[in-house]
Amino acid sequence: MNSLWSRLEPLLPRVQKPARYIGCEDGAQQPEHGPGKVAWLLAYPDTYEVGLPNQGLQILYEIINERDDAVAERAYLPWTDLIAEMRRVGLPLFSVDNHLAASAFDIVAFNLSSELVYTNVLESLDLAGVPLRSENRDERHPVVGAGGHAVFNPEPMADFIDFFVIGDGEEVVAEITEVVGEWLRIGRPTGSRHEMLRRLACVPGVYVPAMYDVEYDGADLVGVYPRYPEIPEVVEKRTVADLADWPYPRNQLVPMTEVVHDRLNVEVFRGCTRGCRFCQAGMITRPVRERPLDQVRTMVSEGLARTGYDEVALTSLSTADFSGIEDVVGGTIDDPLNCGRVTISLPSLRVDAFTVGLAAKIGSARRTGLTFAPEAGTWRMRQIINKMITEEDLLATVESAYASGWSRMKLYFLTGLPSEMDEDTEGIAELARRVVQIGLEHTRKASVTVSLGGFVPKAHTPFQWFGQNGPEELQRKINLARNVVRGEKRVKIKWHDPHASLAEGITSRGDRRLGAVIERVWRAGGVFQEWSEHFDIRFWQDAMEAEGLSIDWYVTRHREETEVLPWDHIGAGLHRDFLWQDWTDALAGFGVPDCRWTPCYDCGACTEFGIEHIVASPVPPAGGSQGTGQGIPGIDAVPVSIGRPEGGFR
Repeated sequence: MNSLWSRLEPLLPRVQKPARYIGCEDGAQQPEHGPGKVAWLLAYPDTYEVGLPNQGLQILYEIINERDDAVAERAYLPWTDLIAEMRRVGLPLFSVDNHLAASAFDIVAFNLSSELVYTNVLESLDLAGVPLRSENRDERHPVVGAGGHAVFNPEPMADFIDFFVIGDGEEVVAEITEVVGEWLRIGRPTGSRHEMLRRLACVPGVYVPAMYDVEYDGADLVGVYPRYPEIPEVVEKRTVADLADWPYPRNQLVPMTEVVHDRLNVEVFRGCTRGCRFCQAGMITRPVRERPLDQVRTMVSEGLARTGYDEVALTSLSTADFSGIEDVVGGTIDDPLNCGRVTISLPSLRVDAFTVGLAAKIGSARRTGLTFAPEAGTWRMRQIINKMITEEDLLATVESAYASGWSRMKLYFLTGLPSEMDEDTEGIAELARRVVQIGLEHTRKASVTVSLGGFVPKAHTPFQWFGQNGPEELQRKINLARNVVRGEKRVKIKWHDPHASLAEGITSRGDRRLGAVIERVWRAGGVFQEWSEHFDIRFWQDAMEAEGLSIDWYVTRHREETEVLPWDHIGAGLHRDFLWQDWTDALAGFGVPDCRWTPCYDCGACTEFGIEHIVASPVPPAGGSQGTGQGIPGIDAVPVSIGRPEGGFR
């Protein structure tokens, strides 16, 4: 395996941000390739500054390199300027650690955190010189894998990926390494790739599309069926039971150039029991598994000392639900070794009577703004989506935040939610105006930015049967909200491109027939589709038409209870009848409390995997159970973070 650095280095003066491609980060591993070692290339299908902070990739990077029988390096998709130079001189996709050709690795594994990066995967494979489609690869080519939240509907990418990992990856990478390692030891004989993939399909949590047949009846999907008796009919997700066993990353990477979320990141727990019906992450990562409090303290203190960062983010889907949050924040702020210079960021913080004061404390060193996510503009809509926050709760929290010295607020909302009416959409802007009015009682600098996104239903959620709004309807609703605050200088509305929501809807709920569409989009030049300056809905419309597929059938129509869904053979731990009942409860306007503090709803997440919710303390959070309407049930909040560079959507 020869380094490509001598060929890459002359190209760097010709491109923007050459530091993206040199590696050499503090914390980088020193992988030593050799006989008997399975070589993994962990690839993020987006730019370095977006992919470098990804915790999932960094965790697997360390775990694999700790093994005696494997090594791992990293790759990121170069920006368009370097891609053009690489194609001009014939330079293949490379790792940033040792600058080795991607095609020289045994496994190339992609992190798929969102659907609009699918064409980036094809760009990466093509740059690597690896055949796009799994059926065209043989024993000479790397095994191509993928994981991440987007693979809970793997079918749109099934033509291009050899295996998908469903769920947590910490344990399963060892089993994959053993299967591939055995294949390497016998010399990868001609015709053996299929048998190796057949063995991979028997690893729990691994889905190998080539081992399944798909049956259609006209436009309708009949089912996805295993081809061999030992292959499971339903591939159940992998779930790490105890995060205490996996204190990773131990050595977070510290880049030499600016990246998004450029800070120490410490995961405090996985899973969420709040039950927001629109949230795929909250559904598929159940049950809740908290990291031990002492372990979190150690990871924070040692991480700050090693990296030199002056900001730490405690990450999870709902960080204030961590039972040890007050101890961790207070201990970090008051630690004399930090000299009062450390700022704590709490993504997805639910601000209640306790956490507003805490927000003031943690923000004293860098007070810019607070971000809240009420998600819907009226109480009626928040009951439907199970975001049980009354307007009084929100305004009381905002009042406390302004009184604590904050001046700028950002509010996240969704539009196009099930049963949404115009008064619900207008309620978004009205709520923003009321927040500004409260702020002006405390500061002349009060302002609010509303971020408005079009709702895209996702697999394994109660809303998976809902037909999303089309781009014209989404734009109409955006204009409704804008008209309410027209002329109001202190309220600014930003919105996600409704056509991008349409493309996301195509890819997130599609079946295996979408593979041809994705390939057409890529061949037409549709790369970096998650970046606003490169996105073009015409790529998707033209490709769907060329394949004879209806956008309305895939995106905007409602599904029936009995319809076979493309992801029914993937098990997220949730009973289908639970999801349907929650969908009907949503339409009836019924909300449900957080199940961490109430009797079990039998969603399946705990019973299927034999894992109870794991918390560091059995005491419920202050302010009462979610959904009671008493006190302040909580609102997502986080100090304003760095946005996606170069004009991206997110």
